Amino acid sequence: MTIAAILKHKGFDIASVSPLVTITAVASLLSGRRIGAVVVMDSSEVLLGILSERDIIHALANYGAGALEMTAGQVMTRTVKTATPHTTVTEAMEIMTTGRFRHLPVIEHNALVGIVSIGDIVKARIMQQEHEVDSLKAYVAGG
Repeated sequence: MTIAAILKHKGFDIASVSPLVTITAVASLLSGRRIGAVVVMDSSEVLLGILSERDIIHALANYGAGALEMTAGQVMTRTVKTATPHTTVTEAMEIMTTGRFRHLPVIEHNALVGIVSIGDIVKARIMQQEHEVDSLKAYVAGG
């Protein structure tokens, strides 16, 4: 199974913010949409970084309440690992586990086409395993 299959089922909605948006506004967006990260993009739709709940916690730990007035561009993770629609679920799991992060932007032809979370990956992997078990059961019952 590939990331393309996950996005086909999940959808291609991408939560993004400008690098000038305050952390207070980002936190409100994350809470309101019940998501864990947003991508930070410039006005030309170029991916600049990703900003997760973890980034906000680190900023609060380092700067106290003043972090809430900082901008997404100041707090975001700038080095972003990405996947393509052709990346397999297993490869995505490895990228996320090795990098110790939970959100993976998906890039195709230099354009952001989606984002998957570790929850999306785990759900896809469980569905894949259930399909394999069902196939094995049908094979054994038929043989």
